[in-house]
Amino acid sequence: MDTDWLTLLSAAALAFSVMNYVILDGTDLGVGMLMGVTACSRERRAMAVTILPVWDANETWLVLGGGGLLALFPLAYAILLPALYVPFIVMFLALIARAVALEFRDHASSERRKRAIDRVLTGASLLTGFVQGMVLGTLVQGVAHHNGQYSGDGREWLSAFALFCGGVLVLGYLWLGACWLYWRTMDQLQQRSARQARVLALIVVLSLLALVAWTATLHPQYAQRLLDVRLWLPAGLLLGVSLLVFARGFRSRRDFLPLFAALGVFVLAFAAMLVALFPYIIPPGLTLSAAASSPNSQVFMLIGFAVLVPLTLAYNTFGFKVFSGKVRVAGQG
Repeated sequence: MDTDWLTLLSAAALAFSVMNYVILDGTDLGVGMLMGVTACSRERRAMAVTILPVWDANETWLVLGGGGLLALFPLAYAILLPALYVPFIVMFLALIARAVALEFRDHASSERRKRAIDRVLTGASLLTGFVQGMVLGTLVQGVAHHNGQYSGDGREWLSAFALFCGGVLVLGYLWLGACWLYWRTMDQLQQRSARQARVLALIVVLSLLALVAWTATLHPQYAQRLLDVRLWLPAGLLLGVSLLVFARGFRSRRDFLPLFAALGVFVLAFAAMLVALFPYIIPPGLTLSAAASSPNSQVFMLIGFAVLVPLTLAYNTFGFKVFSGKVRVAGQG
């Protein structure tokens, strides 16, 4: 617990970047997955239009998170990268495939080719979300290391816990995507998105509770933290409030409420994970202080974060504002 304020600030900056990526690009990935279960080509077109103006800006947070980990906590980066070479390569290839599919789907010369491109988009979005969940699961369960060097066999990400985390994150992204479509679309597509969001809400919450219970069995510290009344009582209350807002949002004129409530659940789950992990950045033994770079490097990077984070937030906000409003499916209404 000897982590100083500079290291804590560095960890907070890194966590903020990762959380922003998860809730922003996760929503886009959810929409991409839902396109795979949408038969109507005009509805798939409307779904793609809702994320086309914003998806690339959302991925900026992934760059900040990855670069921040390397510069702020190089020892953690040196241990995690060899442990997760294969998942990271798969994830980046899937992100490239998604980008190509999104940008070029409208240039397809036939409906058949466009449908094939949409399948690529769906598969790439699903694979990206699943791999990201596996990476988080691998981190939580712990990565073998000795004297600052990775000492595992490279297959930790294939554990049952990591695979379960991948599935839970996919379900969560689907939930965010359905809530986003309820906010941004109209008529039949909006109504179907509402039904999907309600069903997914129940599945995601139950999956998260199962994940918390499983996580508590991995390490004694996790059980101590997660079962502490000072954590689960306020977390339970916040979860209840979020779900209440989510349910009532469908009866309100403010179509953004279900999405914001779902994002609140995501933030709550992410915060609980950080509380369980602290002060470790890589369980079971690498603390934030031990993994941190020199104070001068941290100060330099934090100054960069202080400049880039507000600019990125402003850009994201501007993009949402410019392209706000409902998207109508062609031929409906």
